Amino acid sequence: MHTLQPKHLKLKQTDVKELLEQYNISISQLPKIKSNDPGLPEGCQHGEVVKIERKDAEGKINVYFRVVA
Repeated sequence: MHTLQPKHLKLKQTDVKELLEQYNISISQLPKIKSNDPGLPEGCQHGEVVKIERKDAEGKINVYFRVVA
């Protein structure tokens, strides 16, 4: 992974279930990320959820969730 690339983490099914319940959404309502994206961890399958952590200029970590399409 490159130093400027945000951290991509594949979520476990239990974490996905908690995330969907917390935001009261379905998995189809999450934004998509293509399965050939170079930032994805190895072994990501269609339908899995990825957590992306980006640091802004002030050092604050912003978290995003994407489903592999």
